[in-house]
This record gives sequence, C-alpha cells and structure tokens, in this order.
Amino acid sequence: MASSSNNNIESLPNDCVSAILSRTSPQEACRVSLVSTTLRSIADSDLVWKSFLPSDYEDIVSRAVNPFTLKFSSYKQLFYALCRPLLLDGGNKSFKLDKSSGKKSYIISSRELSVAWSSDPLIWSWRPIAESRFAEATELRTVSWLEIEGRIRTRILTPKTSYAAYLIMNVSHRAYGLDSSPSEVSVAVGNKVHKGRAYVGHKDEKKRKMETLFYGNRTEILRNTVIQNKGVQVASKRDDGWMEIELGEFFSGEGDEEIKMSLREVGYQLKGGLVLEGIEVRPKTPCHGEIGKC
Repeated sequence: MASSSNNNIESLPNDCVSAILSRTSPQEACRVSLVSTTLRSIADSDLVWKSFLPSDYEDIVSRAVNPFTLKFSSYKQLFYALCRPLLLDGGNKSFKLDKSSGKKSYIISSRELSVAWSSDPLIWSWRPIAESRFAEATELRTVSWLEIEGRIRTRILTPKTSYAAYLIMNVSHRAYGLDSSPSEVSVAVGNKVHKGRAYVGHKDEKKRKMETLFYGNRTEILRNTVIQNKGVQVASKRDDGWMEIELGEFFSGEGDEEIKMSLREVGYQLKGGLVLEGIEVRPKTPCHGEIGKC
C-alpha cells in the first residue's frame, strides 16, 4: 500500500508535488525527502522551504545582532539557521523557529521588561551573568512589592497559533521571602485575561527551616493555606538551566493586538534573590518530534 502511494505521488508533476509539500510542514517535507531521490530533490527545493519561513523573515534577518551567522545558499539552510537562537534588536530579544512546525518563539530580555524600581541599584542589581543568553540580567536585592510586565504584539508571532508566556528566572543562594505567598500571573489580550497564581521561589529544607526561625510560623501557615487550593504553580526546570513559570495562554489570531504578560506579588514581605532573565513566548503545544537535518 505504501509503495503504491509513493508511486502515485511520484507520478504527479513536480510543481504539483511542490505545492502539496508547501502546505504541510518541515517535518513532513523531511519524511517525503527520504522516500526517493526524485522526491528528495523536490522536497529540498527553495519553493518548498520558502513557504516554511515566516512571512517577515527578511525583517527578522535585518534585525539580527550578528547576521553573519545566517550564511545560506538555500531557503532550507536559512530555515535551519533560524531554528537556532538568534539575538535581535540590539541583543534585547532572542528569536527562533521550531524545527518541526516552523512556528516562531521569542524571548524578551529583562532589559525590555517593565520591572518596578528596576533603576534603583539598592533594589535590583544589573550585571552580566554567565548563564544568560543576553549581555546582562538582573538580580533582586530586596523589595516588598514585586511587579514584572512584558509586552509583545500578535503580528510578529505565527498567526492562528496557541501560545503561552513563561517567566524565565532563577533563585540565587541568598534568596529569601520569595515563596512566602503566591504571585498573581496573567496574560491579557484585549479584554481576554488569563489569570493564575504561582510561587516564584524554591528552597531546600535547610533554608526553609532558617526562614521559619526568622519569620516564625506565619510564612508556613500562609503558604500551606494557599497551596491547598488548586492551580498554584511552582517553577519548573528548563533544558537551558533556568527555571520557568507559566504566566498564561493566548491565541495569536490573525490581527495585531498587544499581549500584556505580568507577574505581581504585593505581600509586603521583604524578598530577594530572584534572578530575572526575561519572558519567553512560545507555541503552547509544539511538536517536539524531529527527524533532524534531512
């Protein structure tokens, strides 16, 4: 049956096969290229791979901090080059495509975010951090009101796609007060708002006991009361060594709307040690299966 199906495809005119593959995905094109040398030639063509590039790929390339990393002799090579993280806009954003689907993701650096009192060196410490993809990140020294907001427009994302926004962060060895009460997280697109709650910090048992001695039982009572309720997130580990908290979901649609993504905690208890990398906006359910560079 498979052989008959392959023969039927190969019997079609080349431009017809190209048109069909252009309406599939990078992953499907890779699979077809493995069937025969004839189909490989069509599946690897510029006509097919240009269709997998975002419509604004030229603008994206022009905004690259180091465009020399994007040397390519075919649209397929350019596609795979854009699947690697690419710094844009003076190094304040990171961009990449998903290898399987071709959908766009962005990371907005902490410098591009609106962070309450971020210009006060007594509250936030800005400096280069070895683990950061950006020139600098920032660490919270101490504050009683934590508020972080990022914005992005749907027109620069892949249309008609379910996305989620994630706060990328870490917790330093000197962290305190970060998980005494949950923060409110939200993503708003127009009058549609997705809200939730999350604990920013995570500590080992030794630090938790020390904090209990310092603050008394008030912190643990408050934390245990809230965590009994459903839907309170905790930070999870990422492949790049950072932690992340989902701020909310949204649908990109086909228009141009502003997305507001935020984390807000006003427990008025002193807190510190949060290391802020940025906010990532990526497809909610990307296909992680890859064939590799076909």
